[in-house]
Parts: sequence; structure tokens; C-alpha cells
Amino acid sequence: MKNFWKSGDPFIWVTGGALTFSLLMIGGLLFLIMAKGLGFFWSSDIAEVKLKDGSKLLGQITAREKIPQPGAPPGTPKRYRIQLQIGNRDIYGLDFRWVNEEEIAKIDYPRNAVLLERREWGNMYGFIKEIREGEVVVAQENEESWIALKDLLPRTQGIYKTIKRIGKKDIGAINYKIEGLRLDIRKLELQAGDQTSMQANIKSLEDQIEVQKKLYRNKESELASLYEKLAEDKIIVSTIDGREKEMSIGAIVRAYRPNDMSLLNKALLYISKVWEFVSGEPRESNTEGGIFPAIFGTVMMVLIMSIVVLPFGVLAALYLREYAKHGSLLRIVRICVNNLAGVPSIVFGIFGLGFFIYAIGGTIDNIFYSEALPTPTFGTGGIIWASLTLALLTVPVVIVATEEGLAAVPRAIREGSFALGATKFETIWRIVIPSAMPAILTGLILAIARATGEVAPLMITGVVKLAPELPIDGHFPFIHLERKFMHLGFHIYDVGFQSPNVEAAKPMVYATTLLLILIVVFLNLAAIIIRNRLRKRYATSAF
Repeated sequence: MKNFWKSGDPFIWVTGGALTFSLLMIGGLLFLIMAKGLGFFWSSDIAEVKLKDGSKLLGQITAREKIPQPGAPPGTPKRYRIQLQIGNRDIYGLDFRWVNEEEIAKIDYPRNAVLLERREWGNMYGFIKEIREGEVVVAQENEESWIALKDLLPRTQGIYKTIKRIGKKDIGAINYKIEGLRLDIRKLELQAGDQTSMQANIKSLEDQIEVQKKLYRNKESELASLYEKLAEDKIIVSTIDGREKEMSIGAIVRAYRPNDMSLLNKALLYISKVWEFVSGEPRESNTEGGIFPAIFGTVMMVLIMSIVVLPFGVLAALYLREYAKHGSLLRIVRICVNNLAGVPSIVFGIFGLGFFIYAIGGTIDNIFYSEALPTPTFGTGGIIWASLTLALLTVPVVIVATEEGLAAVPRAIREGSFALGATKFETIWRIVIPSAMPAILTGLILAIARATGEVAPLMITGVVKLAPELPIDGHFPFIHLERKFMHLGFHIYDVGFQSPNVEAAKPMVYATTLLLILIVVFLNLAAIIIRNRLRKRYATSAF
């Protein structure tokens, strides 16, 4: 046994076991997130649950669990319950209901049961009773009504898209122009000069505002007529307990009968839901719809942060390694840089609020946007300040990684460059930095990985629950770094812990978490591929 311990084999088993345990934990976590996240988009069949007391429930079975039986004697039969998503929140007041299995008499799957995904109030489960176009009843039988609904739904969806386009683009552009003209008037009022000329300019701007207001009223009238047209087509749905619900077909996002769908149709529906999740906008307090604004905000923030943190981190590391004199001061600076990496992120958020937003942003407002005050432009949270805060948070990681890469460049390469007559700057720029580039990109990869998942500092420096406009649009200067933005990490926090409908929000949390992981992996893979190519190019590097 003594020789066995001296051989080191037990240490190999311990380290291998630790690695295996770590991989199992990571794999198990990823499997859980993938199973819950990807399963969110699959439409299960609609179950008609008949209870022993004669009542009926209609919905999708979403979970099954064992009922705790504390103090039960050994051999007691296990009891289970199922979770049923009954929807119809505007009728029942809740989306989910737990039912004990011993209370169930029978479960059927009616072929004509329909699921309506609505823009408000969540899913609707029931049976189509009637379809109306205005006051005219076009279908009453279930099959006829289903065919009529499929014919009318694309038309109402087209009207809804037109409404969204007019409201977001046309009216949004008019409001943007009116606000710009209003600020121009305010700027003229703050200036000192020829009053006659100033009043003439103000009058010209006011006339332009009136023109825009007229266009606004025309668009409002167009929207009102479209809303009336959208509300013309009606559907009457009968619930499993005999209640009837009349609603506009324009309020329906998607309608389908899962029990009557083939596997291929369900797969196509699955793809459609995934695409809506990735490319659409959120609805129902972020628990339904898509998360494209959060994806866009996350990627844009990481890109801005990378553009800022890489040059500053590399320059700081170059000074510390190549130019600074060795001594106590340099050691203290290195200790401070290493300690910065361990400072809680919320501290950086407070610093970003005070320095970037109030100090720098407030100064910019006073100098360049005084006409908009007291409403702040840059003196409030925005994607630029969030990105700079995260750059400050991650710059120690880049500095340390870059220093290690610079130190690993062989001294002989530097001396050979000097011997050929190159200056120190030329040696660093053409020899040292390219050779250390893999290490520099390693630091950037670590910075991206940390910054993408940060939430606490973003809550202070610019992230919001719902951003009405993206930081990039068609209005000059096209990139609006002062705007607030959505972020996947904050979206997970908001949906998971701030949503009033916890059970409905749970699948969205898993799906968003999976997408955030995929984005981090994608960004890291892009940096890793570049790093590996540089390694092959500079084979003399110690990396």
C-alpha cells in the first residue's frame, strides 16, 4: 500500500475523478437547460381531462410529479399529480392547474380542440363555435369554422403588420422630426443675437412642425380605420365547461389543432416558433413572443466593450512589461490590477453611474444638448455607458493575459530584431505584439465570457425591461449610443423573478438562458478561430 501511494496512482484517480465530476455537472446543467429550453417550442397534444366529480378540464399536460406524503407508513402507494396548462386567463384567472391523478376518471384528446395564441391574455383552449365577418355569420360548424379561420387569419395578420409598420416607422419618424424641430426652436431661444432673424427662423420651424402634425393626424386617421377593419372579423370559442368567448381574429397570433397535426406539421410549427423567438419582439410582459431586441442589445454591447477594452488593455500591458521601470511602484500597480479583477461587479456599476453617466454624460449634455435639458440625453443610462463600465470591469483580465503573452515572447527574437537595426517601437509593433496576439485574444475571450453574462452593473447603467427603439435605426446618426437597451441576462432575471405569471415564464427563462449560452459560445469560437490561425502563422510563439 505504501508503494501504491508513492507511485502517484491515487492522485491520478483523484484528479481524473474530479475532472469527470466537473464535466458531469456541466453536462447535466447544459442538458437540463437544453431539454427545458428546446422543449418550450414543441406543441404537445391538448388533453380533455374528465374528473370523477363530473367536471372537465382542457389544456396541455406540462409536468408530472410525485405528491409528498410526510409520515406515511412504508409500503404506502405513491401518489402523483399532473400540471395542466388550461390557459384562458381572462376567463379562469390562471394559466395552470394541478390535478391529482386519483381524481381523474379519463383523459381524451379531442381532434377538434383548438389552441389560439393571442397577443394578450395568453393561450386560449377550446372549440370553435362560430366565425363572423362583421355581422355576417360565415361558419358555425367546427370544421367549417376552422377552415374559415385559416382563411381569415392571414388577412388579419397582414392588417396588424401594417398597423405596426405605420405606428413604429411612419408615426415614429414624424415624432422624431417634430422633436428635432422643437429642440431647434429651443436652441434658437437660448442663443443671443438678432431677434428679428431669430423670430423668422422660429416661425419657419413652427410651420414645419405644423406640416408634420398634419401628417401625424393623417396617419392617425389611417390607423383608426385599420383598427376598425382589424376588429371586424370575430371568432366565438366555446370552453370545455360551456362558456363562450367572443374575440377579434386580429388578436390571434397563431391558431392550430395539435391533436390533428402530423409529426411533420408539428416540426414545421416548431421551426416557426423558434424563428419567432429569435426574430420577434416580446409581448405579455416578456413571457411570450420573441427576444430579438435583447439579442441585438447584448451583441452590440459586447462588440462596443471589445472595441474599447482591447486597445486599452494591450497598451496598459505594453507599458507595464516593455517600458515601465522595475521596482516597488510597478509591483504595487500589478497587485492593484490583479485585485481589480476580484472587485464585485456592482461596484463598477456604481462607478459607471457616477463617473460615466453623471460626470461625463452630464457634461456632454450641458455643452452639446443644453436645449434638451432638463431631460438628459447622455446624462442617463445608455448602451455606451454600460459598455464602458463593462470594459472597465474586464480590462484587468486583458492586461494580465497580454502581459503573460508578452513575457512569453523569446528574448532571442527581440535581440535579433535589434541586431537588424529595428527600433524598440518597431520591434514591439512588428515582432512582439503579433507573437503575443494569441494571448491577447485569450484575454479578450475571457473578457467577453464575463461581460456577456453580467447583469448587476447593467441595471444601473442603461439596461431596461423593454426598449421601444433599437440603438440602430434609420435616423441620423443611425447609431444612437445614448439609448437604453435590452439584455439577455437582465431579460432572464426579469422574466424569472419579476414576472407575475411564474409558471408561464419558466420555459422562457430556460430558452433565453440557452440562447445566451449559444451567443457566448459563438463569440468565443470566433475569437478562438482567429487565435488558432495566428498561432499557426507565428509558430515561433511559445503559445
